Amino acid sequence: MKKTILLIEDDYLDIESMKRVLIRLKIEYDLHIAHNGVDGLAMLTGNVPERKKIIPDIIILDINMLKMNGMEFLRIIKNYYSLQNIKTFILTTSAEEYDKFAAENLGVHGYILKPLNFKDTSSKDSLALLTELLK
Repeated sequence: MKKTILLIEDDYLDIESMKRVLIRLKIEYDLHIAHNGVDGLAMLTGNVPERKKIIPDIIILDINMLKMNGMEFLRIIKNYYSLQNIKTFILTTSAEEYDKFAAENLGVHGYILKPLNFKDTSSKDSLALLTELLK
C-alpha cells in the first residue's frame, strides 16, 4: 500500500536527497512537497484552491525555513485534532540539543540530521523507524 508523505523543505538539494533516500528504501509512496510551513499547513487544511487537501501518513519537516519554521509548524499542527497524530520527523542540519529537546517535546517521532547518511549513528534509529513506518 502506498504511503503518503508530506516533505516540508525549502532547499532543492535536500528535497532531491530525500527523494533518493526514499528510492533507496524501495518503498511505494506519494510525495507532496511544500517549501515552508505556511504552504505545508495550507496543504494539510485544504486552503490551497488549486490542490486538494492531503492527509499524509508521515510528515518530514525541516526546522530552518522562511515564513514559518518547523517548530512553529509543529506547534500549530499539534493543536489540530485531525493533524496531531500524524507521524512527524525532523530533517535538519541542527545537532543542537535544544532543538532536539524542543522537537521531542512537540511529539516528533524522529530527528534526522542532514546531510542524509545511513551510516550516521545520530540519525540511524530515526531512519530505521521512518523505513519501518513507510513499509
